[in-house]
Amino acid sequence: MKFGISPLAKLLAGGLLFAVAAGAQAAWPDKPITLVIPFPPGGTTDMVGRPLAQMLSEKLKQPVIVDNRAGAGGTIGAAYVARAQPDGYTLFLATIAHTIAPSTYDKLTYDFQKDFAPITIVASSPNLLIVNNKLPVKTVPELIDYAKKNPGKLNYGSAGIGSTEHLAGELFRSMAKIDISHVPYKGGAPMMADLISGQIQMALETSGSAIAQIRAGTVRALGVSSEKPSSHFPGIPAIDEAGLPGYTFATWYGLMVPAGTPADVQKTLYQDVKEILQDPQMKKVLETIGADAGGNSPADFKIFIADQTKKWHDILKPDAKK
Repeated sequence: MKFGISPLAKLLAGGLLFAVAAGAQAAWPDKPITLVIPFPPGGTTDMVGRPLAQMLSEKLKQPVIVDNRAGAGGTIGAAYVARAQPDGYTLFLATIAHTIAPSTYDKLTYDFQKDFAPITIVASSPNLLIVNNKLPVKTVPELIDYAKKNPGKLNYGSAGIGSTEHLAGELFRSMAKIDISHVPYKGGAPMMADLISGQIQMALETSGSAIAQIRAGTVRALGVSSEKPSSHFPGIPAIDEAGLPGYTFATWYGLMVPAGTPADVQKTLYQDVKEILQDPQMKKVLETIGADAGGNSPADFKIFIADQTKKWHDILKPDAKK
């Protein structure tokens, strides 16, 4: 005697499976999430990312674990996330460096505009022109004059080739028409250690990494890269006004996910991060490192990334075919 499954039983079983699948999808997140920060601990990207991860954990009711994957100007971390499952469990804190990288690296294993989905800019901040305390200069004009009288003797540090410090330094070198050498590191923290010890003489460092050392007196600040003096850095002149007209540079930090991440996950992340950025606690955290909160829409962030990528391509490869 054969026993089969009735059509009604099949229908009920199919409905049950659909309900289970729908329930599982709606349960995001139901396990820890990883936030990949593509620079070492202690740098400004890390200073922005860690409080964001903590407050996002509280919003999502799941741990958001910071994973520092440093190297190659932030591109190692980006390549890792580009290959990650687009399931909402891997997030990425990108920076301006990732719109610069396509013009400074010949072979990237990912396409920044195609392999990532933008959520929002988290913060933006100027860079600070800082020098070793033993360098006999106290103003931007004095630094430029010293560099011209000592060609090839000044070294400026960065968090790696294609990093914000690298491009800010190259822009300064080019506009000031001085002969200074670039020394890349694996992040802002090791670079700062060598600047303090005198292994290198200057840097155009991101605000979060620089501000504590400026306040402690371990380095000397000559200028800030914003268009006008910043309220975050009273007493420090804008480089543009202090001796190098037209010089401006801003660093931004933005949350992204692998392309293909479910739309509802992206929407939830945007809404939660936007609320976090309006929280007085987060604003205070950003203020302490000289940064301003972001919060633009994913659509606006996508346009911004395209514009930034083109801008740096035009600056770094002016003779290349568009």
